[in-house]
Amino acid sequence: MEIRTERQASPVADPVEAKIAIMRPILASLLNSLNAEIFEDFDYAATNKPRGALPLRELGRLHSRGDGDVGLAFEYAIHDAVLTRQPAVLERVTDALKECRIRQGQTESIFFAVEKAGSEQLINTHMHLITDHSVVLSSPQEPPIPLKSHLADIASAFRKRSARTLLPQSIRGLWKADLLLGSLALDHWVGTTVKTNPRHLQGDAGLRIGIVPASSGRSDRIKRDSSKNLVICPIPHDESYMQIFYETWWIAMALMKTKFQMPREVDLPRPEDRYVARVFCDKSAFTIADALDATENQAQPHLLTTNSIMVRNDPINRTAPATAVIVVPQAMFGDDAPTPQNI
Repeated sequence: MEIRTERQASPVADPVEAKIAIMRPILASLLNSLNAEIFEDFDYAATNKPRGALPLRELGRLHSRGDGDVGLAFEYAIHDAVLTRQPAVLERVTDALKECRIRQGQTESIFFAVEKAGSEQLINTHMHLITDHSVVLSSPQEPPIPLKSHLADIASAFRKRSARTLLPQSIRGLWKADLLLGSLALDHWVGTTVKTNPRHLQGDAGLRIGIVPASSGRSDRIKRDSSKNLVICPIPHDESYMQIFYETWWIAMALMKTKFQMPREVDLPRPEDRYVARVFCDKSAFTIADALDATENQAQPHLLTTNSIMVRNDPINRTAPATAVIVVPQAMFGDDAPTPQNI
């Protein structure tokens, strides 16, 4: 599986130019997600053509046929920020762990994600940190639970309600975790849920930390929420970039559905979104490479940078992974994030 991080490099200036800038790597990710076998229909192997030679309209047709899938994962941005030791995130996560009785050693993160498109796979990023001695701290009142021996049941519980009863009561909701945060020195970990909307934050057995964006005008202090049994950890970030990214994603999905014919107004009611869609619909007969090249001058320059890594999926059953690419929007954190504005 490929994980493509679209890291914000500068503040959003103009929403239309920003959406065109974001649409370009989204389309590239959709192209990369396509199974290699489908290119045999176009004689690409015989002519040695690159993937970018595919007509833009064919990208929509092949995506709708189910030949590739891309997922969004905002939570990976937090995971990456911990691994790369970004102070604005690392310091707050470390303070939240102290509230969970993890006060020693370097803070680490495991991207604990289950492939969500039909197969049971653990998306393996730093899963090697889980050892035979790793334990999950569920609550001060409950004893630590060995983690490694329960991994398969946790993954199965995402899709099978019956598998949840196989988990110890104190971690029966750990399948909802996006990350495992903890200390390698202690080998202690806590289930962490990450939400882009604080209203969607929910607690469950085995979840100890809830990470949400810091809201403008509200306190960003780390606090306990007794009703959810979570330590709430707000992270300051650029809200405008995340909003623009999410809106662009749905423009791309609308274009996939119509195979780059102009979507209905009810599907894209905002004028700026329809303008962005029309920019790419007008290029549907051209190759993807030419379409991306032609839209570069219309995109906000230096808005984002792309970084790509490959990670392994660990199968729980014998099913093949359905998601080939995960796209990660990563806004500027902390002091680097601009003051939220209406855009």
